[in-house]
Amino acid sequence: MARYVYRFGEPLEDGAAGAGRARALLGGKGAGLAEMTRLGVPVPPGFTLSSELCSRFLPRESRDAASEARNDSKLGFDADLRDEVEHALSDVEQQLDRRFGGSSRPLLVSVRSGAMVSMPGMMDTVLNLGLNDETAAALAEETGDARFASDTYRRFIQMYGNVVLDIGHHHFEATLGRVKAAQGNAQLRDTELTESSLRDLIKRYKALIEDQSGASFPTDVREQLWTTITAVFRSWNNARAVRYRKMQGIDASIGTACTVQAMVFGNLGDDSGTGVAFSRNPSTGEATIFGEFLPHAQGEDLVAGLRTPLPLTASSAVPGSEANSFEALLPKAFESVVEHCRALETHFGDMQDVEFTVEAGKPFILQTRAGKRTARAAVRIAVDMEREGVINQDQAVLSVDASSLQQLLHAKLPPPTALAENGVHPIARGLPASPGAASGAIVFDADEAVERAAQGQDVVLVRRETSPEDIHGMKAARGILTASGGMTSHAAVVARGLGKCCVTGCGALQVDYATGTIRIPKSEHVSEPIVLSRGDEISVDGSHGRVYLGVLDVEAAATVPEFDVLMGWADKRRRMRVRANVDTPQGARTARSFGAQGIGLCRTEHMFFAPDRLLAVRCAVLATDDATREQWLERLEAAQREDFEGMFRIMQGLPITIRLLDWPLHEFLPVENADFESVAEALGIAVKQVRQSAHAMKEINPMLGFRGVRVGLTMPQLYSMQVRAIARAAVRCAQDGAEVEPEIMVPMVSLAGELSAVRSLVDTTMRAELERCEAKLPYRVGTMIELPRACLVADELAQYADFFSFGTNDLTQTTFGISRDDAAHFLPRYLDELGIMDVNPFVRLDRGGPGALMQIAAERGRSARSDLSLGVCGEHGGDPSSVQLCEELGLDYVSCSPPRLPIARLAAAQAALRRSSEKS
Repeated sequence: MARYVYRFGEPLEDGAAGAGRARALLGGKGAGLAEMTRLGVPVPPGFTLSSELCSRFLPRESRDAASEARNDSKLGFDADLRDEVEHALSDVEQQLDRRFGGSSRPLLVSVRSGAMVSMPGMMDTVLNLGLNDETAAALAEETGDARFASDTYRRFIQMYGNVVLDIGHHHFEATLGRVKAAQGNAQLRDTELTESSLRDLIKRYKALIEDQSGASFPTDVREQLWTTITAVFRSWNNARAVRYRKMQGIDASIGTACTVQAMVFGNLGDDSGTGVAFSRNPSTGEATIFGEFLPHAQGEDLVAGLRTPLPLTASSAVPGSEANSFEALLPKAFESVVEHCRALETHFGDMQDVEFTVEAGKPFILQTRAGKRTARAAVRIAVDMEREGVINQDQAVLSVDASSLQQLLHAKLPPPTALAENGVHPIARGLPASPGAASGAIVFDADEAVERAAQGQDVVLVRRETSPEDIHGMKAARGILTASGGMTSHAAVVARGLGKCCVTGCGALQVDYATGTIRIPKSEHVSEPIVLSRGDEISVDGSHGRVYLGVLDVEAAATVPEFDVLMGWADKRRRMRVRANVDTPQGARTARSFGAQGIGLCRTEHMFFAPDRLLAVRCAVLATDDATREQWLERLEAAQREDFEGMFRIMQGLPITIRLLDWPLHEFLPVENADFESVAEALGIAVKQVRQSAHAMKEINPMLGFRGVRVGLTMPQLYSMQVRAIARAAVRCAQDGAEVEPEIMVPMVSLAGELSAVRSLVDTTMRAELERCEAKLPYRVGTMIELPRACLVADELAQYADFFSFGTNDLTQTTFGISRDDAAHFLPRYLDELGIMDVNPFVRLDRGGPGALMQIAAERGRSARSDLSLGVCGEHGGDPSSVQLCEELGLDYVSCSPPRLPIARLAAAQAALRRSSEKS
């Protein structure tokens, strides 16, 4: 019989393999709880239903399937599984001397989701399960606190109704508002409700459930348990979880585990509460405890951001308010939490995000996981922990998410003091939840943020507080601003994960969704109340927690001192070289600053788009005789020679792969009347003749038409001109003592005869130029592999090539038969609605299509020529997952745009370390 239930602390396997197996089976939450129990950390007892159940019982992920599944009351759990759960539940009862559903000392449990990969807030949780009228009375009698029991009961009814019965949260909030009004003040905090009001609220909640669902609130605690387990597993397929997985590239097949754990109560009294503690600062990486604490509350209150929490430490409190901190209020509990955080960080070898509850002064640890952090913090933490001896350099390199490095390029505003000196003051202040700066138009709705961003508009998403339903809008927005919530609220955690600047807890904001306005009252720097409407522009400073009126100029991001240390470790560990895709001397200079080891793709056609050069190209293409064409090609040669020479000098002997003209001639043809007139005047012919010539060259499908090698063979003067420019620029640099290593690449090849003919043209032209200059110069000739046929006949092409460079953008287009430029019309539905594709193939290399063809090409090419050099020059070269595939295929280098070079360098090192680990 298959086993699906695991008690906390039960060993699975020892070592790294066992840890990986535990995370896969139990999810990050369940594995962490199990490990903490073995370590002796105070963890309420419980058990985990494995993620294999999710895969076994849930339908395939799609909105339709998920919708159909929600119509069933159960997932069809069999008797054996129910027996497993009963035995595990009995074990918890014995440990605590409590009974689930008992009329005295009742056991209450939480039921929480937890996948192998952290997905904060995306799936569902139910707390305080096991309450009905009888057990609530028993809880009141045991604690001597009827108000606490009623508060806990109403919380459970609300969560059960929302999560399990799918009754909208707003229905419960409206009911709660009416009860507060009946007590005399609709603005009361939840903690101010009397016991009588809470009992009234319970009755109203039960009536609401019966009205909305057509059935009474279940009093059978086992029915509560199994329907909640069902709901938690099904939450793997809710819309926000599906969206988050696609955004983060998480495999939909891994499923979620489900953890059942005895409750401890942060809402028991003033010496109770709930909190989140990071073992280091997740924004800066500073080695100090960081987090928040909410007295007299349960965990969902903190995550929801409905109340602004207190800081953990007195030193992080607002000056003068040090007494309002966890450290000052409950010093013994604080010291215990800090001790546990440090021990867990050392044990797991990573910064930890720890959730805890304090019940009657005693802290319990409810979860630990690797904490989400900004790229700045990740780099600092990795280097600091290596220096502290917690991890080694290999582990440090592997601990930083390579994709996150692009966050280091975040813009920032000048410091508030510098702005104030220039008369620029904030209109509101909040908490610096996620660093960076952003300006944009105010939007109040996630869908509107996506819509406006798609139109090219910068927006700032403003909410009272965010929820998991807002994730797509948060990703689309430049920045996020919330009126409530703290440094560990949903908005803060998600913003840091997305690399978005965010200000939370901006209490001055009065957000009115109905009117689409924000009201900011008078303050030190606001002489009269300000009302901002949808579309008005603001600037958000996530590093200092400030909001400014209008669009402010930003500064470049500050450097991270530890960054160069980490990249030095990475560069020593990677096997593949990392080059850049650049087309100008200025681009080459930028590439060097990002650590490029050469240029993997210089697109020569990009050099033609300056106005004077574009006219020369058009004249060369539309010339009516060879002599005139040669005159215009000479002008282009001089321009290209100048660019090539500048790039050779900047790269100082590093390889430069220059792709001969690739774009269809169609792209260079005149469009506007003025353009036709300019060409006609330059060529000395009639405008009508120019129009006729241009019309004759028009193509229906130019990207698969007269382009690349086809142009080079039928109009060889173009390629000869480019080769001469390369040769003359290289010779001039060599004569000045500079090292030069040009690589000439032929695009769009699918036939060995094409490459053979162009190779002959290149060699003939290069020899002639070198003999003319009495110079010797090494050079290489290769081809871009971007067509499926080229992959299949790679052994034939290798006879005429010194190197292959995979053009993965076009290889993806031609393999899928998808136009990259037109994919937006249907690809989002394939990804988000239909579930046909897991990831955009133009972002991440598809292993089954282009990836498989690359493997064929690599194997066949090297079978014909063992010293064949292989590389990638599409933007996939800056995607960590694609870099991993390149390492597995044994490629020699990857190439990408300059800003992505740090990502490629780190990803290449991580890929090499993983491959080495697999082999050992």
